[in-house]
Amino acid sequence: MANDTEDKKHFPTREEIIEFIDMSPTPVGKREIARAFNIKGAAKIELKKILKDLKIGGDVVKGRRRFDKPDRLPPVEVLEITGIDDDGEVLAKPNVWKNDYEPPQIVVKSIRRGGPSAPGIGDKILAKLRYTGKQTYEASIMRVLGSGPQRVLGLYRPNEREGRVVPTDRKDSGEIAVPLDDHPDLETGALVLTEILPGKHFGLRKGRITEVLGNINEPKSISLVSIHARGIPFEFPPEVELQARESKATPLGKRTDLRDIPLVTIDGADARDFDDAVWAEADPDPANEGGWHIMVAIADVSWYVRPGDALDREAVKRGNSCYFPDRVVPMLPFELSNGWCSLVPHEDRGCMAVEMWLDKHGHKLRHKFCRGMMKSAARLTYDQVQRAMDGQPDDTTGPLVDTIIKPLYGAFHAFLEARKHRGVLELDVPERKIELNDKGQIVAIAPRARFDSHKLIEEFMIAANVCAAEELERIKQPCMYRIHDAPSEEKLEALREFLEGAGYQLNKASVLRPRDFNRILEMAKDTPESELINTVVLRSQSQAMYSPDNIGHFGLALKKYAHFTSPIRRYADLLVHRALIAGLKLGEGGLPPEDGERFEQIGEDISGTERRAAMAERDAVDRYVAAYMSDKVGAEFPGKISGVTHFGLFISLNETGADGLVPISTLPDDYYIHDAASHALVGQNRGKKFQLGDTVVVRIADADAATGSLALRLAEHADITARDLVERPRGRKGQSKRRGGSPGERSHRHGSKPGFRSQPRDGNGPGGSSATKSKGGAKKKTTPKKQRKLVASSRVARSAAKRGDKPQ
Repeated sequence: MANDTEDKKHFPTREEIIEFIDMSPTPVGKREIARAFNIKGAAKIELKKILKDLKIGGDVVKGRRRFDKPDRLPPVEVLEITGIDDDGEVLAKPNVWKNDYEPPQIVVKSIRRGGPSAPGIGDKILAKLRYTGKQTYEASIMRVLGSGPQRVLGLYRPNEREGRVVPTDRKDSGEIAVPLDDHPDLETGALVLTEILPGKHFGLRKGRITEVLGNINEPKSISLVSIHARGIPFEFPPEVELQARESKATPLGKRTDLRDIPLVTIDGADARDFDDAVWAEADPDPANEGGWHIMVAIADVSWYVRPGDALDREAVKRGNSCYFPDRVVPMLPFELSNGWCSLVPHEDRGCMAVEMWLDKHGHKLRHKFCRGMMKSAARLTYDQVQRAMDGQPDDTTGPLVDTIIKPLYGAFHAFLEARKHRGVLELDVPERKIELNDKGQIVAIAPRARFDSHKLIEEFMIAANVCAAEELERIKQPCMYRIHDAPSEEKLEALREFLEGAGYQLNKASVLRPRDFNRILEMAKDTPESELINTVVLRSQSQAMYSPDNIGHFGLALKKYAHFTSPIRRYADLLVHRALIAGLKLGEGGLPPEDGERFEQIGEDISGTERRAAMAERDAVDRYVAAYMSDKVGAEFPGKISGVTHFGLFISLNETGADGLVPISTLPDDYYIHDAASHALVGQNRGKKFQLGDTVVVRIADADAATGSLALRLAEHADITARDLVERPRGRKGQSKRRGGSPGERSHRHGSKPGFRSQPRDGNGPGGSSATKSKGGAKKKTTPKKQRKLVASSRVARSAAKRGDKPQ
């Protein structure tokens, strides 16, 4: 206790830490700061939090594991346009950036009428910069200087004189002209990579096709677009494939023989790689009456993928496997991911296993790791196991019900009791599954089934992951923790504001726990706004990541947590396996001492590849959904407002979960203000209000599979809500029930936009809309081409499903 008191007494202030970094002639690392101020033990976690706050506040910047004082940009600078943020703002970065830390955020102000032409993604601009605080700048364009991206993925369509390539990136709406004679046999819809030719050209950008990937009309091409657009490595180098092909069965050697234990795998029906197996029995120890003895066995990938070899270099580059509706882009080659490292039934497989002993309330008493040889007794599916427990066993599960399946559920129910006592964040956000036929075409988009068998495996895996983190701390080995921070104060304040508007009260305690959110979720259960409340709470959570510095896992209410259970598809798990092998002296393939020094950088890298995979997977789903809806243009569907921005409304369709944009220019004639606080567009003349969570009926105006964009319009009977459409005859008017807003829908950076007129009188209102009224008062039509451009230029990231962290 004396040491803890001494540490707190001499703990540096924020100002002292900033001064130390400023005075250092070179960037400094966290260890140097800790050493300078004699910070030890648990106080290092507090130091990390302060450094994170200083970075967010713009007081310091972070490079590759080192902190430095921020450089201020000059008042005039050459910038490169990089993309569009969640609010539809154009973002840029300095054209030349030699520092090893991330450049500051630069928001490009809207282009005024009569000013420079609008830049595209990759364009260079000369701009005036104004510092707005927290390492953020506002840029005013003086001149557009250069050309866009060098390589563009797009769809080919020929005409009489030249070919055209339409980019698949929603943010890049400019077509590219290519010669016809380079690829005379190419058909409309070909998916091509195009290199932009240098120099200034009159009219369209000029380019040449460098690679033909397929045709967008072929179902298999839909995922290819997302894979290429996000830069997902999908072809293994020859040396990697060779090493995988030459792999052989794992020898028993000094491994613990677990082949007599009837471990089983439980996965989805379409799974092909089985990396975890489970087993349970009632604890025979009379001193632990009602307790359980369980085992979780995980494929021993570390035996085949050794530090620094070809497989390892490719695995860390990929970081994780990527899952698409029609395929998997694996982290490891097929020979390992579906072969030697897959726990296929009735075959010997090397494994890393952990035994656990639980009391009757699900609290762990002790655990033990070993490196073993197992033989899976059966390959089971979630619905198979659930049916067996519900009294409908089949030929496979029938003989296993009493000896294997019921004990697994017994331990699972004990885990549930411990989970409830721990106070885990209990979100209920439905997921949807895309169902394909043999030709790869969508036949349905349906809610993903969620059984107790799914939860059973999750609880077993969570317990094994906790054991791994605890064991690595015990044996003093580096650990790649899976960390999940508490929500930020900014997000909590926005959440409280929303909940109060919806009639709920979130505690204003200085430290919130998951059970505080659960109280709100329980109050909203079985109410019309239940799904909305769950989504809003999910969006308020921080994003989970990998780090060697432990801050715990907020969502799971765990102090120590690591990923151990999926080394086939996650590099983080492989590192944890290696550290256990080295620390417990379990043979070859352990973690070299020098690799532990690289954990911080590796953690940042694989957290990045995880986000990249999530975006690619989401993009692919958007494109599949758009393809599915393409033959439904003109049809009307009920939905909910899932996002409110200054340029329109995002609608989530009830039946499919598909998201699309209703541009502000198409809303009922009025002058609309974006009320960021209540997440609504409010008409200033007629008082019409569109708020997050409102039910509406929309018409499909356009569906573009190449970009994954859905263009929507409010139905002609715009005042009729989705509930009215179901419960009342068509044509009867009714008021839509309003909901509150979502903190996941960020407020505009500089407050609410000044105002947007749906149909501006002069055709060039504050919103910049091209939609006008003719002299007779009739609205001009917006062509599908213009609509696609509008959607492309104003996409909002819909990544709520990946906010926070799933148990695995």
